[in-house]
Amino acid sequence: MREAMTSYSKGVLAEKRAAMQLRLQGYQVLQERYKTKFGEIDLIVAKDNLVAFIEVKAHQSKAASLESVTEKSRRRIEQSALWFLSEYPEYNDFDMRFDVMIFKGGGIWGEHLDNAWMLES
Repeated sequence: MREAMTSYSKGVLAEKRAAMQLRLQGYQVLQERYKTKFGEIDLIVAKDNLVAFIEVKAHQSKAASLESVTEKSRRRIEQSALWFLSEYPEYNDFDMRFDVMIFKGGGIWGEHLDNAWMLES
C-alpha cells in the first residue's frame, strides 16, 4: 500500500513539475525555492527580457489554489522579488511578472496563470 503524501511533499513535487514544464516552454530557471528574510519564492524564471516570480500551488481545485495566494503571501513574494533584483542587478532592466502555477488533484501538467497580480507600490 502506498503511503499518503504530506502537503509539504505534494508542494515540493508540484514545484519540480512546474520547473520542468517551464523549461519545456523555453524558460530558464534562475532559482528554485529562493529564500530571503521576507520569505520564499517557489520559482524565479527568465525568458527573453522577462523575469517571472512564480508561486506554485497544488490543491484539489483551481479556486482553492487561487484562494491560498493571499494578500499576505503576495506581499511576501513581492518583497522577496525586490530583494532578488537587488542581489542580481543584471535583471533590473527586465520586465517583471508575478505568476501562479496550479496543479489540480495531483495532475502532472500545471495551469500557468501569467500576470496573476501586479506589484503594488
